[in-house]
Amino acid sequence: METGAFAMAKVAFIGLGVMGYPMAGHLKVRGGHEVTVYNRTAAKAERWAAEFGGRAAATPAEAARGQDFVFACVGNDDDLRSVTTGEDGAFEAIGSGAVFIDNTTASAAVARELYAAAREKGAHFIDAPVSGGQAGAENGVLTVMCGGDAEVFDRAKPVIDAYARMVGLMGPAGAGQLTKMINQICIAGLVQGLAEGIHFGKKAGLDIEKVIEVISKGAAGSWQMEHRHKTMNAGKYDFGFAVDWMRKDLDIVLAEARRNGAKLPVTALVDQFYAEVQALGGSRWDTSSLLARLEK
Repeated sequence: METGAFAMAKVAFIGLGVMGYPMAGHLKVRGGHEVTVYNRTAAKAERWAAEFGGRAAATPAEAARGQDFVFACVGNDDDLRSVTTGEDGAFEAIGSGAVFIDNTTASAAVARELYAAAREKGAHFIDAPVSGGQAGAENGVLTVMCGGDAEVFDRAKPVIDAYARMVGLMGPAGAGQLTKMINQICIAGLVQGLAEGIHFGKKAGLDIEKVIEVISKGAAGSWQMEHRHKTMNAGKYDFGFAVDWMRKDLDIVLAEARRNGAKLPVTALVDQFYAEVQALGGSRWDTSSLLARLEK
């Protein structure tokens, strides 16, 4: 493979969910790479291959064989182990010197485990969870937080750039996942504050649109306020990252906090609030649905 920002690479992408499908598309179209895809539901891989002109593989091992870079974006630690070190997993066939880039939001522990497993194969591993949701994936403007070796990151970054607005190396293996945990901690408290603010404004009889127009220009402003206040005010919660997925992420966060001794009282509380949203039938609502439990 040549080096340089515009060099074509041989790339595999494992996991074509709401994030992976468009991310793999950007690697093909914007990155100009040769892309092979694998998905547990084979029909989706075939559809992707037909749409983007890539190739569908029958197993993760087949997808990974002969590739310079192998990407994955799956559900959780167990799914990740399944497609890497499991039967017909990518690590059965990954070549010496190849780089496995994991975009799954998973634990720091599994990142370190797979970093070591890749090294045994003569390959490399970067944990690279993303933030920006479905819209960020579709528009190719994700934030990517990486953990791994600096020289490997330098090789991988020009390829990752195809679907990202910001790509940063945060430290050794696991540091990407730890940074994603901080991302979710910050979002949890922010969304709860925004939900309470809108709830209070409605009770006070104020025009929420006018209120947000003013306060969003000051210290209270945030991405969540700018992009979610209208839909929250309208009681619509079908815009992005689902409550089920947030609870999965917060479970990872709280488990890590138990290990490292961090005190996360607000995060733990908001996690319970999301459990109440699930009980309301909001498992697939987006994370701004914290307002729904205040209005129920």
